[in-house]
Amino acid sequence: MVKDENSKFQNSILKKLDAHLGGLLAEASSEEDFTGKAGQSTVLRLPGLGSKRVGLIGLGQCVSTSAAYRSLGEAVAGVAKAVQASNVAIALASSEGISADSKLNTAKAIVSGVVLGIYEDNRFKSESKKHALKSVDIIGFGTGHELQKKLKYAEDVCSGIIFGKELVNAPANVLTPGVLAEEASKIASMYSDVLSATILDAEQCKELKMGSYLGVAAASANPPHFIHLCYKPPSGPAKTKLALVGKGLTFDSGGYNIKTGPGCLIEHMKRDMGGSGAVLGAAKALGQIKPAGIEVHFIVAACENMISGTGMRPGDIVTASNGRTIEVDNTDAEVRLTLADALVYACNQGVEKIVDLATLTRACVVALGPSVAGIFTPSDDLAKEVLAASEISGEKLWRMPLEESYWESMKSGVADMVNTGGRQGGAITAALFLKQAATGLMKHRYFYKGSIPVSYLILILLQYSQIGMSSQTYL
Repeated sequence: MVKDENSKFQNSILKKLDAHLGGLLAEASSEEDFTGKAGQSTVLRLPGLGSKRVGLIGLGQCVSTSAAYRSLGEAVAGVAKAVQASNVAIALASSEGISADSKLNTAKAIVSGVVLGIYEDNRFKSESKKHALKSVDIIGFGTGHELQKKLKYAEDVCSGIIFGKELVNAPANVLTPGVLAEEASKIASMYSDVLSATILDAEQCKELKMGSYLGVAAASANPPHFIHLCYKPPSGPAKTKLALVGKGLTFDSGGYNIKTGPGCLIEHMKRDMGGSGAVLGAAKALGQIKPAGIEVHFIVAACENMISGTGMRPGDIVTASNGRTIEVDNTDAEVRLTLADALVYACNQGVEKIVDLATLTRACVVALGPSVAGIFTPSDDLAKEVLAASEISGEKLWRMPLEESYWESMKSGVADMVNTGGRQGGAITAALFLKQAATGLMKHRYFYKGSIPVSYLILILLQYSQIGMSSQTYL
């Protein structure tokens, strides 16, 4: 954006474009104080020149990351929607120093941003005006098979992200535990060459002694459904076995400790299944991408936390499927009860690593704010891998401590543990609670509190900041 003494662009591409436009672009950028910061835009309507509009969109200072280019794509989508553009062309004003491989990844990031930025969920509107962006040309990035592979990968990942968004956006009277299970089964049927589905009803869960999960589900008229999808590669052995466990509360009233008062956010509790939305979205993406050498188990203990005469009460004691007894100190700390049985089930699948995702406790939001998610793991190596991936995809994560001394506050006088540990260090005690479900059952005791898994799935699930989960705690 640097200009010379005559207020003309020094950048060669902008200079050439501005000359073609009679200096209007430089003039408009000065008048509108366009500095090129991320997401900033200025658009000129120029009839008679082949393109109806020409605009500048800022990349910001940190232009070396995929996140910056994905944000550029989102900004382009926003401008396209605002001006009702059907066709868009994108060219970088400065692409010097970008290698061939980097160009492929840059193109993929831009396309991902445009696809996600242009998407609107209008399913529940009686009248909706759909904007149809027909084509996006990215100029200066070449063509060929490798580029097409990158763009197909971006399309598959975006398809999973949008599926996850639609699950999270659906109201609780539409997306019940049974409907969530149906959606999971549809994914398995659609990609039956690599995915299979097992759906357990309440009686089957009772046979597996999932007393912790069923205690939460007991008050609802909508019965629980325990979801298990399994991905196996289309050919060759699976060298790595992973499990992704997602929180599946399709609505959370808080139970007898009902959510009340300003800021309780009960009207947003349809989103309490964001973890399962991310997990099932990842399953859909993997069904399309079909990676080799990896087996993945997608697990969701779906239910509602409601209030009735059959519901769980404060002071009740439930028994998880690993035999641990839990005193229910607070019925609004229900997610960890469902995830405890889900984690035990995941451990029994013979997996090496488990990633658990949940909007679990507002204590982590208090600690880290609305834009940073906490992760918990005792493995330094895997923490580094996860954090490195978060930088690539633009997800903001912070590793939190597993302070074992805090476990003292989780001990019960009448059971093995209570389900809450007080207000102080609430995110840490929540993590320690779920660690108990996995401890002793897995060969490798890796434990995460984060929005992402390891290995091949890192860059897929890192996209899910865009379905409303990044402001919450991930476990």
